[in-house]
Amino acid sequence: MNISIRLEAPKDHFEVENLTREAFWKTIWGTKAEEICEEHLLVHRIRNCESYVPELNFIAEVDGKLVGHIIYTKSEIVDPLGNRHETLTFGPLSVLPEYQGLGIGKALMMHTFQEAKRLGYRAVIIFGHPDYYPRVGFKRASDFGICTADGSVRDSFMVLPLYDNALEGVSGIYACDTVFETLTQEDAREFDKRFPTKERHTPVPINAVLERLVPNAKEAIKQLDCLTLSLLSTKSERELSLLEGIDEAAIETINTVMNEHGIKWGESKKDIASH
Repeated sequence: MNISIRLEAPKDHFEVENLTREAFWKTIWGTKAEEICEEHLLVHRIRNCESYVPELNFIAEVDGKLVGHIIYTKSEIVDPLGNRHETLTFGPLSVLPEYQGLGIGKALMMHTFQEAKRLGYRAVIIFGHPDYYPRVGFKRASDFGICTADGSVRDSFMVLPLYDNALEGVSGIYACDTVFETLTQEDAREFDKRFPTKERHTPVPINAVLERLVPNAKEAIKQLDCLTLSLLSTKSERELSLLEGIDEAAIETINTVMNEHGIKWGESKKDIASH
């Protein structure tokens, strides 16, 4: 398979948004039947926001077919003295479902990491699958003394320095463009009218795994207040393993249930191509 990577052009906009919609259609965190993904609207808005980095807006093609896309915005780390250190954030990273697991997402990342380094950026900060992204170089943000505005240091919050000592002496609070904070379901449903009609996806409730766990493990998972398997999948295998009541058997059960429902989770997964 030959993967060709090039910059997105205006003629690609609608196709990229539809690709993003396809990639994220089943990534719903809540439990309401009317909810839909918002990522295709996010891509649409990022192109017009102040922090957008057009030099890092790339698509991947296979045999002339557009199959993947990555888009970047500028972000920053605000240190305790109020100094602002510029970084990058990518997302959404999207690959058509039928092309996932073939290395397309990784190819887009590695290509853009090199471009970002060439452009003079120091690091990439993301929220993503905590058991996959470390395989392409990401580390927990907490390892660098970086947290979100609310003090969060969960494993899905990760940093990739683009060169040695890129973040030496840099720590503080992560800040990103408000474009990520202003999406609403009302706006997403209105925007979605531009695309072909698609059957709504209903996320798998957390009971699918709770009913398979022993009492101690069940109580540990219930304390997380994750209502769906999709939301539970944002917790890393390491994080769950640290919970009282979660042992190797529980981790194996969770992984099995996730696999049964087509949700990529756990350190044994080889590739994840849409986040």
